[in-house]
Amino acid sequence: MRLSVTQENLARALNIVGRVADGKTGLPILGNVLFRTEGTRLLVAATNLEIAATCYVGAKVEMPGVITLPAKLVGEFVASLPKGTLELTTDDTKMTITSGGYTSVINGVVADDFPELPTIDESQAVQYSVAVVDFKQAAQQTLVACGHDTSRPVLTGVYWHTVEGQLYLAATDGYRLAERQLMASQSDIAAIVPASSLQEVLRSLGDTTEAVDVLFDDTQVRFRLDDIEITSRLIDGTYPNYRQLIPRQSETTAKVHANDFSRVVKVAGLFARDSGGSVTVTIDDEKQNISIHSIASELGENVSSADADVTGNGVITLNSRYITDALHVIDGEQVEFRFSGKLSPCVLSAVGDEPNYVHIIMPLKS
Repeated sequence: MRLSVTQENLARALNIVGRVADGKTGLPILGNVLFRTEGTRLLVAATNLEIAATCYVGAKVEMPGVITLPAKLVGEFVASLPKGTLELTTDDTKMTITSGGYTSVINGVVADDFPELPTIDESQAVQYSVAVVDFKQAAQQTLVACGHDTSRPVLTGVYWHTVEGQLYLAATDGYRLAERQLMASQSDIAAIVPASSLQEVLRSLGDTTEAVDVLFDDTQVRFRLDDIEITSRLIDGTYPNYRQLIPRQSETTAKVHANDFSRVVKVAGLFARDSGGSVTVTIDDEKQNISIHSIASELGENVSSADADVTGNGVITLNSRYITDALHVIDGEQVEFRFSGKLSPCVLSAVGDEPNYVHIIMPLKS
Protein backbone atom coordinates (compact mmCIF):
# COMPACT_ATOMS: atom_id res chain seq x y z
CA MET A 1 0.00 0.00 0.00
CA ARG A 2 1.23 3.47 -0.84
CA LEU A 3 -0.96 6.55 -0.73
CA SER A 4 -1.29 10.11 0.49
CA VAL A 5 -4.14 11.72 2.43
CA THR A 6 -4.69 14.95 4.34
CA GLN A 7 -4.09 14.89 8.08
CA GLU A 8 -7.45 16.56 8.80
CA ASN A 9 -9.50 13.95 6.93
CA LEU A 10 -7.64 10.94 8.31
CA ALA A 11 -7.73 12.26 11.88
CA ARG A 12 -11.50 12.80 11.62
CA ALA A 13 -12.06 9.28 10.26
CA LEU A 14 -9.90 7.68 12.96
CA ASN A 15 -11.68 9.65 15.67
CA ILE A 16 -15.07 8.38 14.47
CA VAL A 17 -14.24 4.71 13.90
CA GLY A 18 -11.75 4.51 16.78
CA ARG A 19 -14.55 4.91 19.33
CA VAL A 20 -16.03 1.61 18.12
CA ALA A 21 -12.80 -0.40 18.31
CA ASP A 22 -12.66 -2.54 21.45
CA GLY A 23 -9.48 -4.39 22.34
CA LYS A 24 -10.81 -5.52 25.74
CA THR A 25 -12.71 -8.45 24.26
CA GLY A 26 -11.21 -11.89 23.75
CA LEU A 27 -10.29 -10.90 20.17
CA PRO A 28 -7.30 -8.50 20.14
CA ILE A 29 -7.93 -7.74 16.45
CA LEU A 30 -11.07 -5.82 17.49
CA GLY A 31 -8.77 -3.20 19.01
CA ASN A 32 -7.43 -2.47 15.53
CA VAL A 33 -8.61 -0.23 12.71
CA LEU A 34 -8.83 -1.55 9.16
CA PHE A 35 -7.15 0.45 6.38
CA ARG A 36 -8.14 -0.66 2.88
CA THR A 37 -7.85 1.12 -0.45
CA GLU A 38 -10.96 1.15 -2.61
CA GLY A 39 -10.38 2.88 -5.94
CA THR A 40 -9.37 6.47 -5.22
CA ARG A 41 -10.46 6.30 -1.59
CA LEU A 42 -9.15 4.87 1.66
CA LEU A 43 -11.66 2.91 3.74
CA VAL A 44 -11.08 3.25 7.49
CA ALA A 45 -13.22 0.86 9.60
CA ALA A 46 -13.62 -0.67 13.05
CA THR A 47 -16.05 -3.09 14.68
CA ASN A 48 -16.75 -4.63 18.08
CA LEU A 49 -19.10 -7.23 16.50
CA GLU A 50 -22.18 -5.34 17.78
CA ILE A 51 -21.57 -2.13 15.88
CA ALA A 52 -19.34 -1.31 12.91
CA ALA A 53 -18.22 2.12 11.75
CA THR A 54 -16.73 2.91 8.35
CA CYS A 55 -15.48 6.17 6.91
CA TYR A 56 -14.18 6.90 3.43
CA VAL A 57 -11.26 9.29 3.01
CA GLY A 58 -10.27 10.80 -0.32
CA ALA A 59 -6.74 9.68 -1.18
CA LYS A 60 -4.10 9.67 -3.89
CA VAL A 61 -3.55 5.94 -4.21
CA GLU A 62 -0.28 4.84 -5.84
CA MET A 63 -0.43 1.21 -4.75
CA PRO A 64 -3.51 -0.57 -3.30
CA GLY A 65 -3.36 -2.60 -0.11
CA VAL A 66 -4.91 -3.50 3.21
CA ILE A 67 -3.68 -3.63 6.82
CA THR A 68 -4.99 -3.25 10.40
CA LEU A 69 -3.34 -0.99 12.99
CA PRO A 70 -3.87 -0.43 16.74
CA ALA A 71 -6.77 2.03 16.93
CA LYS A 72 -5.64 4.01 19.98
CA LEU A 73 -2.03 4.50 18.87
CA VAL A 74 -2.66 5.42 15.24
CA GLY A 75 -5.59 7.67 16.18
CA GLU A 76 -3.64 9.65 18.76
CA PHE A 77 -0.53 9.81 16.55
CA VAL A 78 -2.35 11.16 13.48
CA ALA A 79 -4.32 13.65 15.63
CA SER A 80 -1.00 14.99 16.99
CA LEU A 81 0.51 15.68 13.55
CA PRO A 82 0.41 19.13 11.93
CA LYS A 83 -2.11 19.79 9.18
CA GLY A 84 -0.96 18.86 5.72
CA THR A 85 -0.36 15.79 3.57
CA LEU A 86 0.49 12.42 5.09
CA GLU A 87 2.32 9.69 3.19
CA LEU A 88 1.23 6.16 4.16
CA THR A 89 3.32 3.17 3.08
CA THR A 90 3.04 -0.45 4.17
CA ASP A 91 5.69 -3.13 4.18
CA ASP A 92 4.22 -6.50 5.15
CA THR A 93 2.65 -5.82 8.60
CA LYS A 94 4.24 -2.40 9.21
CA MET A 95 2.96 1.01 8.16
CA THR A 96 5.20 4.03 7.80
CA ILE A 97 3.47 7.39 8.24
CA THR A 98 5.43 10.45 7.10
CA SER A 99 4.48 14.09 7.56
CA GLY A 100 7.11 16.79 7.12
CA GLY A 101 9.72 16.11 9.79
CA TYR A 102 7.69 13.30 11.41
CA THR A 103 8.21 9.67 10.46
CA SER A 104 6.79 6.75 12.45
CA VAL A 105 6.56 3.04 11.84
CA ILE A 106 3.54 1.35 13.43
CA ASN A 107 3.37 -2.43 13.76
CA GLY A 108 0.09 -3.78 12.44
CA VAL A 109 -1.62 -7.11 11.84
CA VAL A 110 -2.62 -8.69 8.54
CA ALA A 111 -6.26 -8.04 7.73
CA ASP A 112 -7.12 -11.74 7.25
CA ASP A 113 -8.25 -12.04 10.88
CA PHE A 114 -10.33 -8.84 10.83
CA PRO A 115 -14.07 -9.62 10.97
CA GLU A 116 -16.06 -9.15 7.79
CA LEU A 117 -17.83 -5.83 7.76
CA PRO A 118 -21.64 -6.17 7.89
CA THR A 119 -23.62 -5.81 4.68
CA ILE A 120 -27.23 -4.80 4.06
CA ASP A 121 -29.16 -5.58 0.90
CA GLU A 122 -30.39 -2.09 0.08
CA SER A 123 -32.91 -3.38 -2.46
CA GLN A 124 -34.71 -5.27 0.34
CA ALA A 125 -34.15 -2.81 3.20
CA VAL A 126 -36.71 -0.41 4.65
CA GLN A 127 -35.21 3.03 4.08
CA TYR A 128 -35.79 6.51 5.48
CA SER A 129 -34.07 9.81 4.83
CA VAL A 130 -34.38 12.07 7.87
CA ALA A 131 -33.38 15.73 8.01
CA VAL A 132 -30.46 15.97 10.43
CA VAL A 133 -32.27 18.51 12.66
CA ASP A 134 -35.26 16.18 13.09
CA PHE A 135 -33.06 13.12 13.55
CA LYS A 136 -30.94 14.76 16.22
CA GLN A 137 -33.93 16.06 18.15
CA ALA A 138 -35.89 12.79 17.95
CA ALA A 139 -32.88 10.76 19.11
CA GLN A 140 -32.16 13.06 22.06
CA GLN A 141 -35.82 13.18 23.07
CA THR A 142 -36.06 9.37 23.29
CA LEU A 143 -32.58 8.41 24.48
CA VAL A 144 -33.26 10.31 27.70
CA ALA A 145 -35.85 7.66 28.70
CA CYS A 146 -33.86 4.53 27.77
CA GLY A 147 -33.21 1.94 30.45
CA HIS A 148 -29.79 0.69 31.57
CA ASP A 149 -30.85 -2.66 33.07
CA THR A 150 -29.22 -5.32 30.88
CA SER A 151 -31.56 -7.96 32.34
CA ARG A 152 -34.30 -6.27 30.26
CA PRO A 153 -32.43 -5.69 27.00
CA VAL A 154 -35.42 -4.46 24.98
CA LEU A 155 -35.65 -1.43 27.29
CA THR A 156 -32.01 -0.46 26.60
CA GLY A 157 -32.87 0.62 23.06
CA VAL A 158 -35.06 3.03 21.12
CA TYR A 159 -38.09 1.43 19.47
CA TRP A 160 -38.56 2.50 15.83
CA HIS A 161 -42.04 1.52 14.68
CA THR A 162 -44.93 2.55 12.47
CA VAL A 163 -48.49 3.30 13.54
CA GLU A 164 -51.16 4.32 11.01
CA GLY A 165 -48.66 5.43 8.38
CA GLN A 166 -46.42 7.38 10.77
CA LEU A 167 -42.92 6.51 12.01
CA TYR A 168 -42.47 6.81 15.77
CA LEU A 169 -39.49 6.54 18.11
CA ALA A 170 -40.17 5.44 21.68
CA ALA A 171 -38.19 4.55 24.80
CA THR A 172 -38.94 3.64 28.40
CA ASP A 173 -37.05 2.49 31.47
CA GLY A 174 -40.21 1.51 33.36
CA TYR A 175 -40.33 4.79 35.29
CA ARG A 176 -40.70 7.19 32.38
CA LEU A 177 -41.63 6.97 28.73
CA ALA A 178 -40.86 9.13 25.70
CA GLU A 179 -42.55 8.99 22.30
CA ARG A 180 -41.67 11.10 19.27
CA GLN A 181 -43.59 11.14 15.99
CA LEU A 182 -40.93 11.52 13.32
CA MET A 183 -42.32 11.32 9.78
CA ALA A 184 -44.76 9.67 7.39
CA SER A 185 -43.90 6.09 6.43
CA GLN A 186 -44.89 4.01 3.41
CA SER A 187 -43.41 0.87 5.01
CA ASP A 188 -44.09 -1.02 8.24
CA ILE A 189 -41.22 -1.34 10.68
CA ALA A 190 -40.75 -2.59 14.26
CA ALA A 191 -37.11 -2.52 15.33
CA ILE A 192 -35.23 -1.83 18.56
CA VAL A 193 -32.01 0.14 18.01
CA PRO A 194 -29.45 -0.06 20.86
CA ALA A 195 -29.13 3.26 22.68
CA SER A 196 -25.33 3.03 22.45
CA SER A 197 -25.53 2.80 18.66
CA LEU A 198 -27.82 5.81 18.40
CA GLN A 199 -25.49 7.80 20.67
CA GLU A 200 -22.58 6.87 18.41
CA VAL A 201 -24.48 8.24 15.42
CA LEU A 202 -25.16 11.51 17.25
CA ARG A 203 -21.46 11.85 18.09
CA SER A 204 -20.54 11.28 14.44
CA LEU A 205 -22.81 13.93 12.95
CA GLY A 206 -20.80 16.59 11.16
CA ASP A 207 -21.56 20.28 10.79
CA THR A 208 -22.20 19.84 7.07
CA THR A 209 -24.46 16.78 7.33
CA GLU A 210 -27.93 17.63 6.02
CA ALA A 211 -29.71 14.27 6.23
CA VAL A 212 -29.31 10.85 7.80
CA ASP A 213 -30.22 7.83 5.70
CA VAL A 214 -31.52 4.96 7.84
CA LEU A 215 -31.74 1.41 6.46
CA PHE A 216 -33.31 -1.55 8.26
CA ASP A 217 -33.14 -5.24 7.43
CA ASP A 218 -34.35 -8.08 9.67
CA THR A 219 -31.41 -7.99 12.09
CA GLN A 220 -29.47 -4.77 11.44
CA VAL A 221 -29.78 -1.03 11.02
CA ARG A 222 -27.42 1.20 9.08
CA PHE A 223 -27.07 4.96 9.48
CA ARG A 224 -25.41 6.78 6.60
CA LEU A 225 -24.06 10.28 7.22
CA ASP A 226 -22.30 11.56 4.10
CA ASP A 227 -19.10 9.46 3.89
CA ILE A 228 -19.69 7.68 7.22
CA GLU A 229 -21.68 4.49 7.79
CA ILE A 230 -22.56 3.07 11.20
CA THR A 231 -24.12 -0.38 11.19
CA SER A 232 -25.56 -1.97 14.32
CA ARG A 233 -27.26 -5.16 15.31
CA LEU A 234 -30.86 -4.71 16.41
CA ILE A 235 -31.97 -5.82 19.87
CA ASP A 236 -33.89 -9.07 19.62
CA GLY A 237 -37.22 -9.13 21.44
CA THR A 238 -40.74 -7.73 21.56
CA TYR A 239 -41.20 -4.18 22.78
CA PRO A 240 -43.94 -3.68 25.40
CA ASN A 241 -47.27 -2.19 24.29
CA TYR A 242 -46.44 1.18 25.83
CA ARG A 243 -49.14 3.22 24.05
CA GLN A 244 -51.82 2.03 26.46
CA LEU A 245 -49.96 3.90 29.22
CA ILE A 246 -50.38 7.32 27.61
CA PRO A 247 -53.46 9.06 29.04
CA ARG A 248 -55.48 10.80 26.32
CA GLN A 249 -57.35 13.04 28.78
CA SER A 250 -56.45 14.37 32.23
CA GLU A 251 -58.37 15.91 35.12
CA THR A 252 -55.67 18.44 36.04
CA THR A 253 -53.72 20.51 33.51
CA ALA A 254 -51.23 23.36 33.80
CA LYS A 255 -49.71 25.30 30.92
CA VAL A 256 -46.53 26.96 32.13
CA HIS A 257 -43.57 28.78 30.60
CA ALA A 258 -40.79 26.20 30.10
CA ASN A 259 -38.03 28.37 31.58
CA ASP A 260 -40.08 29.22 34.68
CA PHE A 261 -40.99 25.57 35.22
CA SER A 262 -37.39 24.44 34.72
CA ARG A 263 -36.15 26.98 37.27
CA VAL A 264 -38.57 25.98 40.05
CA VAL A 265 -37.85 22.27 39.44
CA LYS A 266 -34.09 22.89 39.62
CA VAL A 267 -34.40 24.82 42.88
CA ALA A 268 -36.67 22.17 44.41
CA GLY A 269 -34.26 19.46 43.30
CA LEU A 270 -31.50 20.96 45.43
CA PHE A 271 -33.52 20.12 48.54
CA ALA A 272 -34.59 16.71 47.23
CA ARG A 273 -31.19 15.05 46.95
CA ASP A 274 -31.51 13.18 50.23
CA SER A 275 -34.95 11.86 49.30
CA GLY A 276 -34.02 10.36 45.95
CA GLY A 277 -35.20 13.43 44.06
CA SER A 278 -38.74 13.21 45.42
CA VAL A 279 -40.72 16.45 45.07
CA THR A 280 -44.43 17.19 45.47
CA VAL A 281 -46.06 19.12 42.63
CA THR A 282 -49.27 21.01 43.37
CA ILE A 283 -51.50 22.53 40.70
CA ASP A 284 -53.92 25.16 42.05
CA ASP A 285 -56.88 26.29 39.95
CA GLU A 286 -57.68 29.21 42.27
CA LYS A 287 -54.14 30.60 42.44
CA GLN A 288 -53.48 29.77 38.78
CA ASN A 289 -50.02 28.46 39.56
CA ILE A 290 -47.90 25.34 39.86
CA SER A 291 -45.80 24.89 42.99
CA ILE A 292 -43.15 22.36 43.99
CA HIS A 293 -42.37 21.37 47.57
CA SER A 294 -39.22 19.51 48.60
CA ILE A 295 -37.74 18.59 51.97
CA ALA A 296 -34.16 17.83 53.01
CA SER A 297 -34.52 16.35 56.48
CA GLU A 298 -31.31 17.88 57.86
CA LEU A 299 -30.95 20.94 55.67
CA GLY A 300 -34.42 22.44 55.39
CA GLU A 301 -37.23 22.64 52.88
CA ASN A 302 -38.29 24.62 49.82
CA VAL A 303 -41.47 25.73 48.10
CA SER A 304 -41.14 27.26 44.64
CA SER A 305 -43.98 28.30 42.35
CA ALA A 306 -44.61 29.61 38.86
CA ASP A 307 -47.64 31.23 37.24
CA ALA A 308 -49.59 28.88 34.98
CA ASP A 309 -52.80 28.56 33.01
CA VAL A 310 -54.51 25.94 35.20
CA THR A 311 -57.56 23.72 34.82
CA GLY A 312 -58.46 21.61 37.86
CA ASN A 313 -56.58 20.96 41.10
CA GLY A 314 -54.21 18.16 41.95
CA VAL A 315 -51.14 16.96 43.84
CA ILE A 316 -48.57 14.43 42.60
CA THR A 317 -45.14 13.26 43.79
CA LEU A 318 -42.45 12.86 41.13
CA ASN A 319 -38.69 12.48 40.72
CA SER A 320 -37.34 15.99 40.10
CA ARG A 321 -34.52 14.70 37.88
CA TYR A 322 -37.03 13.07 35.55
CA ILE A 323 -38.91 16.37 35.21
CA THR A 324 -35.66 18.23 34.48
CA ASP A 325 -34.61 15.64 31.87
CA ALA A 326 -37.97 15.98 30.13
CA LEU A 327 -37.88 19.79 30.11
CA HIS A 328 -34.41 19.73 28.54
CA VAL A 329 -35.68 17.92 25.45
CA ILE A 330 -39.19 19.38 25.01
CA ASP A 331 -39.14 21.87 22.16
CA GLY A 332 -41.41 24.81 22.93
CA GLU A 333 -41.66 27.97 25.00
CA GLN A 334 -44.67 26.64 26.91
CA VAL A 335 -45.11 23.19 28.44
CA GLU A 336 -48.34 21.36 29.22
CA PHE A 337 -48.18 19.35 32.43
CA ARG A 338 -51.18 17.11 33.19
CA PHE A 339 -52.32 14.15 35.30
CA SER A 340 -55.41 12.60 36.89
CA GLY A 341 -54.83 11.93 40.56
CA LYS A 342 -51.66 11.25 42.50
CA LEU A 343 -51.25 7.67 41.24
CA SER A 344 -51.76 8.31 37.52
CA PRO A 345 -49.01 8.83 34.93
CA CYS A 346 -48.01 12.46 34.42
CA VAL A 347 -47.82 13.74 30.84
CA LEU A 348 -45.51 16.53 29.65
CA SER A 349 -45.59 17.98 26.13
CA ALA A 350 -45.11 21.25 24.28
CA VAL A 351 -48.21 23.44 24.10
CA GLY A 352 -49.65 23.19 20.60
CA ASP A 353 -52.46 21.77 18.48
CA GLU A 354 -50.79 18.39 17.91
CA PRO A 355 -47.45 18.07 19.73
CA ASN A 356 -45.18 15.48 18.11
CA TYR A 357 -43.51 14.59 21.42
CA VAL A 358 -44.94 13.32 24.70
CA HIS A 359 -43.05 12.44 27.86
CA ILE A 360 -44.63 10.34 30.61
CA ILE A 361 -43.38 10.17 34.21
CA MET A 362 -44.70 7.61 36.65
CA PRO A 363 -45.54 9.01 40.12
CA LEU A 364 -43.71 8.10 43.31
CA LYS A 365 -45.62 6.79 46.31
CA SER A 366 -45.89 9.79 48.62
